[in-house]
Amino acid sequence: MLLAVCREYDIEIEHPYIAMCFGGGMGFMGEVCGAVSGGVMAIGFIKGPAGNPQEFQKTMLPVQEFRRRFEEEMKTINCRELTGMDLTAPGGFESFMKSEVPEKVCAPAVATAYRLVMEVLEENASLS
Repeated sequence: MLLAVCREYDIEIEHPYIAMCFGGGMGFMGEVCGAVSGGVMAIGFIKGPAGNPQEFQKTMLPVQEFRRRFEEEMKTINCRELTGMDLTAPGGFESFMKSEVPEKVCAPAVATAYRLVMEVLEENASLS
């Protein structure tokens, strides 16, 4: 997610796997969807740094709009609710990987997050 957004902006990331562990709701804990976490990180990466509290507040507006739109489309930002699976349960990850959830839920969530981040960044280009 972060890498895709940075590619759109022709930004090379020194450590392209920095957001990898957001997957599964931050390390398979089932909390905030990794695509949402990556999207928030991408917005911060593109919009930052903030030089003062007012700029910092302005930077949060695209984050808030992204989160609102993601939840509106996907009905939740919670991994466990999106997938219907508990990745912390014994065998949870294995069941997840054998299921259609990665293809039917996670890939669309990443695509949705990417699209929404790009829309919000484009709409808020003047807030740099």
